[in-house]
Amino acid sequence: MADTFGFLLSDTARLLARRFDERARQHGATRAQWKALLHISRQEGINQGGLADMLDVEPITLCRMIDRMEDSGLVERRRDPRDRRAWQLFLTEKAHPVLEEMRSTAGELMGQALRDVSAAQVDQITETLNRIRENLLDPIDTVPAKSGEAAHG
Repeated sequence: MADTFGFLLSDTARLLARRFDERARQHGATRAQWKALLHISRQEGINQGGLADMLDVEPITLCRMIDRMEDSGLVERRRDPRDRRAWQLFLTEKAHPVLEEMRSTAGELMGQALRDVSAAQVDQITETLNRIRENLLDPIDTVPAKSGEAAHG
């Protein structure tokens, strides 16, 4: 089992996340907060519901995280002019150095992770992972059943 592709992929992602968490804690942040900041930086004005979907967290969980980041002066909530019940999220000036720190930390970690891996290998792995992700983004009902298999419900 330890050498199957799925296990290796999952275990590698787990280790990468653990190492990033260790480095993030040194800067007084969590990986979840950094992921939220990164997504907000890419889509300033995103509403909390959209960000919760992107991060795959419950809206109440995100709300608490945004509360802490707002208290720290990293994000600002503004009423969504199209929906008075919704809040849009924006970075503050204080968030930009944190994002640079995050990018630097991520770069160092990727340097460690990809040590002794050639650029050509990285390109091939990236291409393969993108293809796998695209396959998994397809809804399950578009994949034809093999002949002889019955759908169970």
